[in-house]
Amino acid sequence: MLHSPPPANDPSSNSRSATRQVTVLLATPRGFCAGVRRAIDAVRDALSIYGAPVYVRRPIVHNLDVVRALEGEGAIFVQELGEVPRGSVVVLSAHGVPPAVLRDARNRGLIAFDAVCPLVAKVHREVERHQRNGRHVIVIGHRGHPEIDGTVGHLPDGAASVVSSEADIDALRFAPGEPMAYAVQTTYSVDDAAQLVEALVTRFPDIEGPATTDICYATTNRQTAVRDIAIRADAVIVVGESFSSNATRLAEVASLLCPQVQLVARPDELDRDRLAGARVIGITAAASTPETSVQAIIDALAEQFVVSTQEFESVEENVSFKRLAVA
Repeated sequence: MLHSPPPANDPSSNSRSATRQVTVLLATPRGFCAGVRRAIDAVRDALSIYGAPVYVRRPIVHNLDVVRALEGEGAIFVQELGEVPRGSVVVLSAHGVPPAVLRDARNRGLIAFDAVCPLVAKVHREVERHQRNGRHVIVIGHRGHPEIDGTVGHLPDGAASVVSSEADIDALRFAPGEPMAYAVQTTYSVDDAAQLVEALVTRFPDIEGPATTDICYATTNRQTAVRDIAIRADAVIVVGESFSSNATRLAEVASLLCPQVQLVARPDELDRDRLAGARVIGITAAASTPETSVQAIIDALAEQFVVSTQEFESVEENVSFKRLAVA
């Protein structure tokens, strides 16, 4: 659904070479989800209550602009808890961590707050329940992603297998009748997950899954929204980091419907040649991307084109999570 655009850039402020009219379709919803807001708020609340520095294990969310902004406010990002002085305050990222990390924090005398997204925590509870019930857990996701590491870390060694393709499923060494269960990374592609779940059900007819989808509302909504603009656009720009899973999935979904798709975090990463001839440019943003990054891309386009913007609302989104208590 198209909405009246927000105040657009004044064409008179554009460079003299900006003569071609371009419509920018802004996907709605886009950008920060409730889990990301909650995690960022947790770091800022900790800084307000305890003062700087507040340590953060790993990027709180997968966005360098967010990390740099928090560093400017007094946060110090570390890879491992061994880098944090004893007695310090540390916040754990929204992607979730294995219980061993929380135990390590206590053993080191740290004041630790777990900013795990509540929807990721739901997956943790599900896989623990399946394992207690004697089922081997198959996790659909990307190996090495912190969310997958955190989920698998909630189970004993050997109690879970990670798959990301039908070939991975074919390679599983389990009989069709063995007790199995599955879970899905919350930021996974909706379409890809559906295909893999179908393959798992075919291979293991008795497999158990989540009562409701593990893929979070924000992932689903943003993938729906990018589809809606991609079919209407000559080019699509996904604003987000290349190492962000949800940003990468948005670019993949858009590429199925639009021949010119770019995943960029900042204006200097734009390939302007790929926008040649475009009259309609769609823009969306990953769940970890601040709206300021989107505006920076629009401002960069306004240097090249006469830009008018239109919000295209696909789904109404009003989810919020209770603030993490850090007092």
